[in-house]
Amino acid sequence: MIILINFVSILVQVLSFAVFIRALLSWFPVKPDNPLVVILFQITEPVLAPLRKVVPMVGMMDITPLVAIIVLQIVSGLIGQLAYYYY
Repeated sequence: MIILINFVSILVQVLSFAVFIRALLSWFPVKPDNPLVVILFQITEPVLAPLRKVVPMVGMMDITPLVAIIVLQIVSGLIGQLAYYYY
């Protein structure tokens, strides 16, 4: 059980980092057909797409990546507490 909890915790952290990198890339002119950008979008879109339906735009800014990172960090904290409980 601990291995599964550790795996999910690492996965959540990597996903948080990927969302952060995607948010940073939105500030720069990047070709959308770049293979790294395509992979990054494929990894992060399943997390961001459902949140975009719920989180409103703030002016011209999309705060969905910020909300996604906060939610992922909460999930990571809950997983850490679960690991503590089972350990």
